[in-house]
Amino acid sequence: MDNVIPTSAGRDDGRSMRFRTLPEWLRWQEGLHFTAIELGLDRCRKVAEKMDLLRPPFTVISIAGTNGKGSCAVMLESIFRQSGYKVGLYTSPHLLRYNERIRINGEEVDDAALCRSFARIDRARGNISLTYFEFGTLAAIDLFHQAGIDIAIMEVGLGGRLDAVNMLDADVALISTIDLDHQNWLGSTREEIGREKAGIFRPMRPAICSDPAPPDSIRAAAELVGARFFLAGREFRVEQGGNGWLWRSGLTCYENLPLPCGNAHQIRNAAGVLMVLQTLADRYPVEIGTIFRCLREFSLPGRFQIIPGEPPLILDVAHNRQAAAVLAENLDATAGSGRNLAVTGMLRDKDHRAFFTVLAPHIHEWYLATLHHERGADSADLAAALSGVDAGAGAHMHSFDQVEAALAAARAEARPGDRIIVTGSFLTIGAVLRGLRAETPESA
Repeated sequence: MDNVIPTSAGRDDGRSMRFRTLPEWLRWQEGLHFTAIELGLDRCRKVAEKMDLLRPPFTVISIAGTNGKGSCAVMLESIFRQSGYKVGLYTSPHLLRYNERIRINGEEVDDAALCRSFARIDRARGNISLTYFEFGTLAAIDLFHQAGIDIAIMEVGLGGRLDAVNMLDADVALISTIDLDHQNWLGSTREEIGREKAGIFRPMRPAICSDPAPPDSIRAAAELVGARFFLAGREFRVEQGGNGWLWRSGLTCYENLPLPCGNAHQIRNAAGVLMVLQTLADRYPVEIGTIFRCLREFSLPGRFQIIPGEPPLILDVAHNRQAAAVLAENLDATAGSGRNLAVTGMLRDKDHRAFFTVLAPHIHEWYLATLHHERGADSADLAAALSGVDAGAGAHMHSFDQVEAALAAARAEARPGDRIIVTGSFLTIGAVLRGLRAETPESA
């Protein structure tokens, strides 16, 4: 069975590790558990208890949501770090390197530290089978303990209630947005999905929702658990005007705030971040100048990231209906005289048709790519989904076995004024970023 520890691998006796390199550890973790995703806290909580990780000496901020979690997490990390606090950041998935998932004071944890942490987890787990994500979550918490951080910012991987991140009791919980995604695990409606994500709320502790129209299940969950609920449009409000925006909560008001990434769609994420800061202001005060500077300087790879050139590339990790709608609005807001050529690869368990229905009217040519991953969709599956929607006037589909081949074809066929949009998955963006780095190795 896949989840049985191979006896030939030997046991880590404290003097040696099961594996010596990070790629070896990761390959082994991918096959250790019988399924790549299994929601539930029992296994990882038992291991965390053995490692004395469940009562952290640092403040925990947990972030869940359909979209925007990563942006919220990185904004918070930047503001707290520039305010002088020692910060641990845990996010997923990664674009280029596994090490991106765990940062301490802005620096990615190196391979050696990860291998030592994996060895500690391996010793503690005994015969308990863990998923790849559970190993990573335990490693993040373990390394944060080792580093003596002040604040841990933990991005939920999938859902909330049964996600491994939820083994820790959040001092502050933030939900960015709620929409349909991961329906196989979280439910088929916003109410069901909202209920799962609200599982990160804790009694008497701040629970913040940036979605101004959340499902009723979010409010109900906050009331049931006895959390201090802060809702966008009620406990905190935003107003946009000109090139800036205003945030207000109670007697606190910040005016003329800069747009993160110059993108109005990031206001919702930033508003939730400011509410988190407000709830922690007594313990972790920050200066308004720091907030302004961090919002102005904020950037995140793969979030409507524009790479200049002929043709320019727009990299966006949108992979569900809601994110596709934001991408479409951003494309319209920055439209030029040329065409939009879309290089797209997606995971098999995403709602391809919903994604294409939203984005198709804004795309002139499609370059569909197979993702070679255990959850990856074949380009033929994407083509079948796209053919069932209105693909927009004059749009054509082209299928490829690799993301790199799809991008090369789009570049070859681009005309002056065109732009190439790369989207559909973190894996798709990662493949393109690796290719770009190979083209300009001095920037790697």
